[in-house]
Amino acid sequence: MSNSNVNAAKGRRYSTKEKAEIIAFVDKVNAEKGRGGQSAASKKYKISPLTISSWIRSGIGGGTLSVAGAATAVAGPIGKKLSKLQALHDQIAKAEKDLGKLKTQFNALKSAL
Repeated sequence: MSNSNVNAAKGRRYSTKEKAEIIAFVDKVNAEKGRGGQSAASKKYKISPLTISSWIRSGIGGGTLSVAGAATAVAGPIGKKLSKLQALHDQIAKAEKDLGKLKTQFNALKSAL
């Protein structure tokens, strides 16, 4: 068995400043065109869109997409839509939680019959 993969090279590491610069570019393109910032940044900086998406979700650079209740801070029409989407998501999550409680009560009463 070979250990050739053990010492495989790792991908390039980006500083926080570089990440913030790339996310700022994404935000700028999104503000100007409404969308496409991640794609444009991926092509310009030769970085995987998944990597950029990960940075955005983690809140690097100020341009953040909302994850599990975190506030949105994306500018322009996309930011407004994301805020509304997050609010709807939060409403749905609350309704599902309430529905779960109701189902538990219903099943308890049903089993008591």
